[in-house]
Amino acid sequence: MEREFMEFDVVIVGAGPSGLSAACRLKQKAADAGQEISVCVVEKGSEVGAHILSGAVFETRALDELFPNWKELGAPLNTPVKRDDIYLLKNAEKAQKVPNFFVPKTMHNEGNYIISLGNLCRWLAEQAENLGVEVYPGFAAQEALINADGAVYGILTGDMGVDRDGNPKEGMYTPGMELRAKYTLFAEGCRGHIGKQLISRYKLDNEADAQHYGLGIKEIWDIDPAKHEEGLVVHTAGWPLDDDNPGGSFLYHTENNQVVVGLIVDLSYSNPYLSPFDEFQRYKHHPVVSQYLEGGTRVAYGARAIAKGGLNSLPKMVFPGGALIGCDLGTLNFAKIKGNHTAMKSGMLAAEAAADAVLAGREGGDELTAYVDAFKSSWLYDDLFTSRNFGPAIHKFGALLGGAFNYVDQNIFGGKLPFTLRDTTPDYAKLKPAAESKKIAYPKPDGKLSFDKLSSVFLSNTNHEEIQPCHLKLADASIPLGKNLPMYDEPAQRYCPAGVYEIVTQESGEQKFQINAQNCVHCKTCDIKDPAQNITWVAPEGTGGPNYPNM
Repeated sequence: MEREFMEFDVVIVGAGPSGLSAACRLKQKAADAGQEISVCVVEKGSEVGAHILSGAVFETRALDELFPNWKELGAPLNTPVKRDDIYLLKNAEKAQKVPNFFVPKTMHNEGNYIISLGNLCRWLAEQAENLGVEVYPGFAAQEALINADGAVYGILTGDMGVDRDGNPKEGMYTPGMELRAKYTLFAEGCRGHIGKQLISRYKLDNEADAQHYGLGIKEIWDIDPAKHEEGLVVHTAGWPLDDDNPGGSFLYHTENNQVVVGLIVDLSYSNPYLSPFDEFQRYKHHPVVSQYLEGGTRVAYGARAIAKGGLNSLPKMVFPGGALIGCDLGTLNFAKIKGNHTAMKSGMLAAEAAADAVLAGREGGDELTAYVDAFKSSWLYDDLFTSRNFGPAIHKFGALLGGAFNYVDQNIFGGKLPFTLRDTTPDYAKLKPAAESKKIAYPKPDGKLSFDKLSSVFLSNTNHEEIQPCHLKLADASIPLGKNLPMYDEPAQRYCPAGVYEIVTQESGEQKFQINAQNCVHCKTCDIKDPAQNITWVAPEGTGGPNYPNM
């Protein structure tokens, strides 16, 4: 059928830090040249920021370049970091504070700010609209439009108002629309579903190591003002994680007597019985953490996967007609546990290349090689180059020895040791069979510090239109109860932080794999960790998913 279409110079998929920075930069370049560049940003969340989740301690370097007067413009950076406390948790009770001298340089946060990335993105969207960008929240990009020459020329938004089988619902159906562009920038965040297709189609990862991921789970708490210390940043390593499932935690004291608390679990873990959600619940009972949370109230919950392979895992950035930016590309600097300044810079570099191409009269369909060249000579490349060994060192040597290696690498050699450590096994391939693994008995939640999945998902304000096609696609519907169940005791029921996957025993005694797609917080962990690589996450109807207030 003929679909309606709109044409732009540049279409950007995703209103996160990279997409919005790219949009702003395109308009700035056009204004500098005294010309027009039409720019459109589509965002699957119900509003800008609804699907944004980040720690976040923020380094202002890219923002300083994009809007040098961000303070006057009212950017929501209100809490400068006052102090860094780093602990090694030895067990459920004990901890050792790491002396400042022994902390890798990249973990020092002087000059940075504790922010809500969702609120920063809302502010960036305002700046973009003031510059003339068209921002469309509530529209999910379904697929890339690719012409007969194999070049991307925009995106198709998803149909709205269809039933489970994909048939139009009476009086509710709105067909998707083509948004055509000379250049399309994909800024979908970590494990973007179109980005994943483009990487495969154009073989962009042929020369890259496997991408690696963590799962970040985060809550916001209102705490007792007497326990609150605005600007305090607390990080921990060690318990409840170990060398098999490394990661770490964060607890940041923001404004208004709130703290944000979270755990990042490396998705390279091997025990199928591990539940990142339950590890996070258990972690909050440690005295280092509970001293702040006790007597407080949990007000928000969410989860999101993090691309942490860094420079070694970067796919090729460009293909005919478009480019990957931000976490769709994988620009997070894991040594700093920061991906926002790097995402913004990658968006700005891609925008400059696309603007130059449009202003020079190019019609699109070609590769933005200027973006790749600019990346290689930018501080973003240096940022990623000096931290390239950080993640692989922890995978290879464990938290303690890996930490020691990283201290030497970062503090003495500035990340410039003359060799590169590699980690080429994808995370899903690391799971061991259930028979070789130890079951984990997690404590029951107490309803004060620790909670269950359903009450947590409730706090994420997650909602999907009830009757619509399931956005969690199984390539082979028999696999969960076929290979995965006896071999891995179906790990999806544990790695999902939102209770989407369940094994239900029916009256007949038969077991059934149930997908509660309604609960999905769009974290993408299933797409990453499923050992059979059988689950594909695609975007549901626009506005579906979490509605985070200020994550």
